Amino acid sequence: MVREDHRSEIGLKRVYDAPEPGDGVRVLVDRLWPRGVRKDALKMDLWLKDVAPSPDLRHWFGHDPVRWEEFQARYRRELEAGNPEIAQLGALAGREKVTLLYAAHDLVHNHALVLRDFLRGA
Repeated sequence: MVREDHRSEIGLKRVYDAPEPGDGVRVLVDRLWPRGVRKDALKMDLWLKDVAPSPDLRHWFGHDPVRWEEFQARYRRELEAGNPEIAQLGALAGREKVTLLYAAHDLVHNHALVLRDFLRGA
């Protein structure tokens, strides 16, 4: 039996956006709980903190677009080093539709974009 590859079906959504039936498995990929969101209010299936950038990298980046290119390279190195949660998310993304949830306000310069691209290439 040929397994369907769902890696191209990795969506991105801010935690503040309403869930939709087509989201699939909703995975929070931030290390810190999003501000202003009650834990019982966020519809998510998993919270994988360790797929987020390390605290040192997150602090260094500080969501500064000037550091975006270097941030991507450093975060990719962290992802390539791997950990159990990255492996878990990669396996999940290979089986079914996944939506990565993140809290960053910047839709263009955030770690979820890098993570999605990494997972698609895995």
